Amino acid sequence: MPALFWTDVLFFLLLAMLAALLVYARDKEHLRRPWHKVATNRSGMVSLVVLLAFLLVGVLDCLHFYPAFRDADGRLEYKTEAISVFDWCTMTLSTRDEKTYSAPFAAYAYAREYVRREDGSQRWEYPRLQYGGAHLENPQSQKLGDIVATATSGAGKGLLLWSALCAVLVGLLVRQHRLPWNVCLRRIAQDRTQVPWRAMLITLLIVVMAACVLAELSVKYHVLGTDKVGQDVFYQSLKSVRTGLIIGTLTTMIMLPFALLLGILAGYFRGWVDDVIQYVYTTLNSIPDVLLIAAAILMMQVYMAKHEDEFASLALRADLRLLFLCLILGITRWTGLCRLLRAETLKLREMEYIQAAKALGVGQWGILVRHILPNVFHIVLITVTLDFSALVLAEAVLSYINIGVDPTTPSWGNMINSARLEMAREPIVWWSLTAAFLFMFTLVLAANLFADVVRDALDPRREANNR
Repeated sequence: MPALFWTDVLFFLLLAMLAALLVYARDKEHLRRPWHKVATNRSGMVSLVVLLAFLLVGVLDCLHFYPAFRDADGRLEYKTEAISVFDWCTMTLSTRDEKTYSAPFAAYAYAREYVRREDGSQRWEYPRLQYGGAHLENPQSQKLGDIVATATSGAGKGLLLWSALCAVLVGLLVRQHRLPWNVCLRRIAQDRTQVPWRAMLITLLIVVMAACVLAELSVKYHVLGTDKVGQDVFYQSLKSVRTGLIIGTLTTMIMLPFALLLGILAGYFRGWVDDVIQYVYTTLNSIPDVLLIAAAILMMQVYMAKHEDEFASLALRADLRLLFLCLILGITRWTGLCRLLRAETLKLREMEYIQAAKALGVGQWGILVRHILPNVFHIVLITVTLDFSALVLAEAVLSYINIGVDPTTPSWGNMINSARLEMAREPIVWWSLTAAFLFMFTLVLAANLFADVVRDALDPRREANNR
């Protein structure tokens, strides 16, 4: 039975709006031209492949449902805790919990304890893990060879999957351009295509092979170790992708209406309208963001503590806190974009085509919708793409100081927060912080590279200089 979370609904609504915008832009030459520049940029398309890989994980983790089971009488019932399609696909990772810490690819626990032997004696030693490397009789001599063999098997499966994806892509290109298969393959191999398909396919090969290798190894080992309660760190890192995407996208969706409406109105009407809007965002900017977010989250926690009966499960409680965090971040971050739109609108309202529209009797709202809004949309897209990375990092910082997402919600910020004490213990537990850093670094780097390409393509001043 499907389970509807507010963040899931809004996330898919945002994806639908993005898809509708792309379809609309296909029929408009002035909108299609800058995106054609993005499509021909090598670094932009390589980063897009990486972003799509993260998006795939996030989409699968946003499809929630209540698992069905049979009770003692054989009747079909549904569990009260919802899981996602991603949880179902990675069931082996989420259910194989160890006792406590274990290092990456370890077959023994990370700390010594008293172990009872078969003869009844006890010894102070490193116990064997219940799942990690449990298939090995002698881990000291067998583990390295088994890791190499398993990784080779995963790489072979990844190569087959990549070949199938390449065949589908080349088939679509052959059908679109009406070229023979050998000619199309030769152009891609020689990098003689407008879209950098060769660079994209090489990146896709790396991503697919890495995913298949990690999937094969994670069945037998904890590839990134386990945390204090024995949960797989690799699974936690993947589950945190959804939180990062939700924070980065929904916050943008919330702040856009405020910034667009108030920025354009302030710049076009000026006078008392401009004064009131400037007073609002200046006052809001005077309040430290961290204090405002902390106060809002604490109020939310008090409300949930007093109305526990309104939340059917812990997942719904955590989802509401995540949505509320997106709302607060959106309210505190719209002021910068509003200023940019106000300044651009002040310039546009004095342009000749705006004056001509007024002389022809076009209404004020018609001018705003038909002339002002389309000509400031490049600023919106540039700001949104640049702010995505900042929002992902903001979630990590807020969770680190315990005013971010719910502690039960997997996130890179919660992983970094829990790693504070782990880095101070002896022996040091380094893999939780390292895993969160690597995943967050990869997502933010890909988003920044793609944002730079979008900014260069949509900036009208740069296009004018190129002419």
